[in-house]
Amino acid sequence: MKTRITTLFFLLIFISGSIYSQQKSFEGTESKYQNSNFHDVKTFSHKFKSKRPKNVILLIGDGMGVTQIYAGATANKGKLFLDNFKHVGFSRTQSANRYVTDSAAGGNAIATGHKTNNYMIGKDAQGNPVPSILKIAQQNGLATGIVVTTSMLDATPANFVAHVDHRDMMPEIASQFVSSDVDVFIGGGIEHFNDREDNRNLLEELAQKGYQVYDNIESIKSVKEGKLAGFLKENKVDVRGNQLEETTEVALDILNNSKKGFFLMVEGSEIDGGGHENDMKFMIDEMLDFDRTVGKALEFAEKDGRTLVIVTADHETGGVTLTGGNMETGEVTGRFTTGGHRFFLLHNHS
Repeated sequence: MKTRITTLFFLLIFISGSIYSQQKSFEGTESKYQNSNFHDVKTFSHKFKSKRPKNVILLIGDGMGVTQIYAGATANKGKLFLDNFKHVGFSRTQSANRYVTDSAAGGNAIATGHKTNNYMIGKDAQGNPVPSILKIAQQNGLATGIVVTTSMLDATPANFVAHVDHRDMMPEIASQFVSSDVDVFIGGGIEHFNDREDNRNLLEELAQKGYQVYDNIESIKSVKEGKLAGFLKENKVDVRGNQLEETTEVALDILNNSKKGFFLMVEGSEIDGGGHENDMKFMIDEMLDFDRTVGKALEFAEKDGRTLVIVTADHETGGVTLTGGNMETGEVTGRFTTGGHRFFLLHNHS
């Protein structure tokens, strides 16, 4: 029986002041962006081969609010792969102890279903460890993966694997990645695996556990099966190119070997970076890179026919206001109002 795919698109927009005390002065200077790297957008059929999905791909645009999405759409002449998502709604993933969330609390709500305090990872507001959806997937025999553009130890991906009191406890998060049994993880943060105060070499420990451990994109792309720990430098998209698309495809190829199915989390991490730096080009370039990766997930889902695709965000960053644009030329004009996060959230559901 063929039924329309129930695809969720969650968007979380956080409206308020920054969580950071070191605020700079914002004059709201208007800046312009002119896109020169347009991508074609395909419409997918949204059909399942069965009533229940076998696989789940969760894509998180860190710092991606409605404004970032509309800026990306304007820059790409009015079209995004996100247009494929028909079902939209709202959800609340704010911090338990502060009005404005950070990526730790926001990511924790997505990964575990529990609101928690800012900076906490994989715990509820009382400090008790809580299982993530990735861990629940593992308990049910599914293969699992994490792919990000920044450090895999950053707050959002860490929530799917670790349980610590503070997001800055990256050496401890790295050690929990080693014991996590996640089948594929690709991102930055290698220094916390091999340059440690406790003298442990976590790269060697990963290899002993059967992981293929690589630190360059070509070697990572060569892996077709087994366990993979891939380490790449953190760069803006104009330096790293289509790395997020490529590494997402690598993870999908490997995880698709699982007979029981898989859970994969993919983060477009640096939309957030563009907002924090108040850099319109940085932000929109990352938004478009994330959208192209969403397209790869949708392409896989259409061919597979048993994959649920979810897109969400943990918060908005930069308080972006669009003041003009041209969908025929891909020009966007806007200004930032903060270097931190804003709070409120949109949830897309069919």
